[in-house]
Amino acid sequence: MSSQEDLGSYRLLSLLGSGGFGEVHLALDPGGHTVAVKVLHPHVASDAFALTRLAREVETMRRVRGPHIAEVLDASLTGPRPYIVTRYVQGRPLNTVIASDGPVRGDELVRLARGLSEALGSIHAAGVVHRDLKPANVIIADGEPYVIDFGIACALESASVTASGAVIGTPGYLAPEVLEGRDAGPEADVFAWAATLAFAAAGRQPYGTGPAAAVAYRVVHREPDLSGVPSWLGPLLAECLRTDPDTRPTAPQLAARLGAAAPAVAEPAESRGAGRRPARSAPLYSGELPSFPGYAEPAPPRGRHPLDHRDAEVTSVGGINDARTQEWRPTEKKRSIEDARARHRQKLHRRWVIGSSLVVGLFAAAARQYVPEVSLLMLVLYGIGVVTDAGLGLLARSRSRVLVDVMGGVGVVAVWALLSSLFSTTTLLLAVGTVLFLLIALVVAS
Repeated sequence: MSSQEDLGSYRLLSLLGSGGFGEVHLALDPGGHTVAVKVLHPHVASDAFALTRLAREVETMRRVRGPHIAEVLDASLTGPRPYIVTRYVQGRPLNTVIASDGPVRGDELVRLARGLSEALGSIHAAGVVHRDLKPANVIIADGEPYVIDFGIACALESASVTASGAVIGTPGYLAPEVLEGRDAGPEADVFAWAATLAFAAAGRQPYGTGPAAAVAYRVVHREPDLSGVPSWLGPLLAECLRTDPDTRPTAPQLAARLGAAAPAVAEPAESRGAGRRPARSAPLYSGELPSFPGYAEPAPPRGRHPLDHRDAEVTSVGGINDARTQEWRPTEKKRSIEDARARHRQKLHRRWVIGSSLVVGLFAAAARQYVPEVSLLMLVLYGIGVVTDAGLGLLARSRSRVLVDVMGGVGVVAVWALLSSLFSTTTLLLAVGTVLFLLIALVVAS
């Protein structure tokens, strides 16, 4: 496919990603607005039953509106290349954010939990079940979450589509009742909501990794791993991950519970109101919406066009769109970056102190018999080094750094004494040669 081509009245600009059901393209609508076009895979497009069901579901999906929803704008399901058009949200999938930036913490986690609960409330209020909520279907833009692909997995779930290779849902986020072959209701989305937040907060899958069958078994028969999840969120996630769907909270109850349990969100001054824009008198979308039998567009609030929303811009895979394409620049989380760098420095410091104490202790033990002065000098110089570093740690008020230095000083003496008493000088010299060889190999390799 060429870099740019026309599909219906849309100009496809670039490929954004691909999933089990289709490829998502960044595109321009007839009015020059950025949208996301999901072109269904051939094996999906050839399933007449699935397309008929999807056409019926699109009528309902178009009714879903909300500040954290990537709304369906248009659809063409009758041509050789069926597609669905949604608003475009410029951002990154949640799984990509976690892979690059680490677990979500603090205010960002509160916003994520509240935003996703509000999105589920909007979806369920319209009579839609997402059925495939997971980190890859959550777009983070300017610190706010936007849900994409709602209703598509449920609408396309048919025997022929599944047999053709599309995965209906993702193990680890599919509820136990779905894995056991029962119907997926709103309760299944609540389960997926909790699994997604557990992954975001802890940075790891709540039911582990491995073959799909193994993960599915753990979902049905084991308790989730919620270690690393903040105390204000953990109990609620545990309730949502219960195997009995009738005992899980509803989406509105999630929002209420979060309002009572979550810490207050301190919004940066520059971002306040960033998710809201003044209402426009002209519609954001100028194309014709699809017409389906028996469907009537719900009446908009007085004084507003049906598609004139005042929320942040959203992506392809879902979202709210501004009148023009805007340049996207990833928002720097200065606090998170500084914390990550500090943790990285602490990790390097621990490794350096531990490694150097072992090496110096070994060298000093090997030199003890023939050149005891050198052995003593090595221990003294190492001691001076750790004392100096501990002093810097005291100035920086870093107790962990001081503790590691003290342990290193004690450790080097312990290693020296232990090796000297247990091994012969010849054995220690062979060990020294091996260490030197490995260090030289590491230097050359680097």
